[in-house]
Formats: sequence, C-alpha cells, structure tokens
Amino acid sequence: MDSSIGQPGAAEPQQIRVNFTTTSPDLQLPEGRTQLLVPADIKRYGLSRVLNSESMLNTSSPIPFDFLINGSFLRTSLEDYLKANGLSAETTITLQYVRSLIPPVYQASFEHDDWISDVDVLSETARAGVWSGEKFVTGQDRIVTASYDGLLRIWNNSGNIIATSPSSSLGGHSASIKSAKFLSATQIASAGLDRTVRIWKYSEADDHLSGTLKPSLELYGHTAGIESIDVHGPTGRVLSAGSDGSIGLWTTSKSAAPAAPASLLPGANASSSKKRKIASSTAAAQRGPLSLTKQHTSAASAAIFDPSDATVAYTASQDHTLRTVDLTTSKAENVITTSHPLLSLCALRRGSGVLLAAGTSARHITVADPRVNATTTSVMTLRGHRNMVGCLAVSPDNDYSLVSGSHDGTCRIWDLRSVRAGTKAEGGGNVSESVYVIERESLKVQKGPKSDVPGRGAKVFGVAWDKSWGIVSGGEDKMVQINRGRDLLAVD
Repeated sequence: MDSSIGQPGAAEPQQIRVNFTTTSPDLQLPEGRTQLLVPADIKRYGLSRVLNSESMLNTSSPIPFDFLINGSFLRTSLEDYLKANGLSAETTITLQYVRSLIPPVYQASFEHDDWISDVDVLSETARAGVWSGEKFVTGQDRIVTASYDGLLRIWNNSGNIIATSPSSSLGGHSASIKSAKFLSATQIASAGLDRTVRIWKYSEADDHLSGTLKPSLELYGHTAGIESIDVHGPTGRVLSAGSDGSIGLWTTSKSAAPAAPASLLPGANASSSKKRKIASSTAAAQRGPLSLTKQHTSAASAAIFDPSDATVAYTASQDHTLRTVDLTTSKAENVITTSHPLLSLCALRRGSGVLLAAGTSARHITVADPRVNATTTSVMTLRGHRNMVGCLAVSPDNDYSLVSGSHDGTCRIWDLRSVRAGTKAEGGGNVSESVYVIERESLKVQKGPKSDVPGRGAKVFGVAWDKSWGIVSGGEDKMVQINRGRDLLAVD
C-alpha cells in the first residue's frame, strides 16, 4: 500500500479534461456525460474501461475501444501525447472512440508444391457460400489456391488437399494460373498465362474427404496472359483483366456464350487431323466473351464488379489509371489518373457508393472516389509497405478496413478511420498507416542471415478475408497462411 495516500502534502495526480465523441449511433453517450476529468497517465485500456462503466455507456459486456485524436490512434498515455505535441495539460482533448480492431492471431500454415498466385475461400459467410444458398453444406469450408504450376487445389480446414485440377493434357491450364474464384460451392472460375478463363465443376465424395474438379467451359478471347478475375455468382458472370489491356466479360452458361474466336483456339493453325486430336483431348466446351474491350494502354492488372451493381466494373492498370466501366455498353464512364502503375484493386462500400483502393508499384495504396462528380478523386494514401502491393481484400465486417499483401513479405491491416496530414516528403494529402502487420511465418523459421531485400523468398501474391476463415494468404514461400480474422473487429 502506498504510504503517501491521504498524507498532507501528497501530490495530487494530474488530471486532463477529455471530450468523448463518436460517429456510431448505437454508442452515443447520454447528454451531459461526454466531458470528464481523467488521470494524465491513462492509456487506451483505461479509457476503454471508463467508457464501458456504469456511469458512462453502461455496457452489458465490455466493448474494446480505440481512441482517435485528430484522426490518429492514441498509442501512448494522454500525458505523453500532450508532451509529444507540445500541448499544455490544461488542453481539453477531444477523443473519438471507435470499436477496436483486435490483433490477428496466427493459426496455421499449409505447405504447397509451388508458388501460390491467388487464394479464395468458401464458407457460410463468404460470398460464394451466400450465393450457394441451401446448396452450401454447413462445415464444408474450403480454400482454393491458384498456382504457378498450372494447377488448382482445394483444401479443407485441416490442411488436406481435397482435389487437384487436371493437367493440360486432360483439360487443365497449359501455363501458370494467376487467379481463381469460387462462383458457388460447386463451381470455380480460373484464368492465367495461357490466356484462357476456365470454368470448373466441383464435386465431393459423400465423406467430403476427396473431390473432383472437372473442366466444363474454356473461354477464349484474350491475346495475352490474364492477370486477374472477379466473379458474380447470381448472374454467372466473370470479369477478366488481361496483359493485353483488355477487360473481358464472360458467362458461365454454355448456351448463352458466343462462339470462341477460331483463330485463338488450340491448334488453330494445325492440320485438320491434328485439330481433331486436340479437340478430343478435352471434353470442355469452348466459347468466347460476351464482350472484350481494350480499356487500357498498358496491362490491365485487376477488374472487379461493383459490390452492389453487377452491371458496373472497376478496373486498374499499369497505365496508372482506374476506370469505371458500364458493362452494358462496355464504355468507360470515368477515368482517374494516378501517379504510379496499379497492380491490385478492391472496393469498399461507402454509403450508396464505393471507395476504390488500388495497390501500386510504389509501395503504397491509393484510395480514390470513382464518382464522376467527386470533388476530390484521391481520398487518401495508405503507407507502410516496403515493396509493391500486389493483392487486396476488404473486411467482411465493416466498410473501413482492408488487408493488403505485398512483395515485402507482409500483409497489412488498414483502418480508414485513422488519418493524418501527409508530410511534404509524402506529397501532402491525407495519409493512413497500417494498424497491424502480419509477417510470413516461413521467414521466422528461416535459417541464415536475413536478406536486405524486403520479402525476398516470401512475396505475398494472394489474400482473402472471411468471417469464418480469417485472413488467408499465399505467395512465393509456397505456404497457405491463415491468421484469425474472426472477431478481428471487436463488437459487442
């Protein structure tokens, strides 16, 4: 016990006046309780306890909170914050309280045979699971990996491979696969450097310990490798972004798909007898695109559907541009020119619209507003990666968080609620820094001296974020890594 307590002359602990505010309607404090005197040495945890107390929010169970001061998360005591910013203890601090993002916990790694170019997940909460409706079998959570060896692999949550796609001689891809997505619990789309989009029928044995990937459709049109795809299960549509600068729109329906361009089919220049031999090697139907338009002057790196409207697409390219494309007319409705080649893309819902986050070759992520009437197209820049940003995924829980995968060997989690003014060296504007960094577990067990090049041997090429699975990533280290994303956003 402190003997000085209650004794004459004992120094009164310094207190600071704070004003609590929030943008969450369900977390508003009662009138008259927003201002409070708190100890100067209090930190986030103490402030969170104060807010949860009976005299404040009176929560039935504690809600972890974070606190923003002028757009930046409080990571020290209030006293240290005041000193660092040259402020007096008499200053009243406005604290914006928000639900905390909980650190992602490493769960498991699955060893792969080759580099992993992309990952996607199937679960009750994933979009393909939702699209599947009653056809989704509860507990049948799966991961699909696309690989540089030209094969797709389906994994269960024990790390076992349930199914592998056939080789090129049996109807599979003839070169590296760059992208793969679940359309439903029984259908998968993939695309890669062989310039084709392929649709697969997926089925499992009754015991769910083994499965089959059967090619059902080969889609031709691109004249160069395909970098990425997106899918929309309810309409059976697939979007593709090609190195030829073209954006393709495809259907999974054989009857609705146009004929494939004859000049692009395998063996197009071969003799008739060889053509018959090639045709007999695959049972999959061959079709063309619903539309294929050259939207970009350099390689298109990503194409995604608008989260709420499957007739609208957003595309990103190494020509530095983001484009909004009306898929009914195949025309670009809006073009945003950035300062660097763009390598990846995701869309965050924002009210009735979206914000686009684009990973760049310059190690940062540009967040832009694609609305034609937006007063400022560039909303903010996300800084922290040490190498190019090749993949992105939005949070399944909210509209202000995303995860990025980089060639620096890390995934970073971003919270767009935290923003600061950019420095002169950063080019000004609004800047946000990552709230958590997920390291590759493979690098932690690596022997020998560390490389001077960030991410050497462990570049991250694909990432997915799902309520059930968590954050799933893969890349150059030939490992599928899972970090817990469930409850990453702390809610009541």
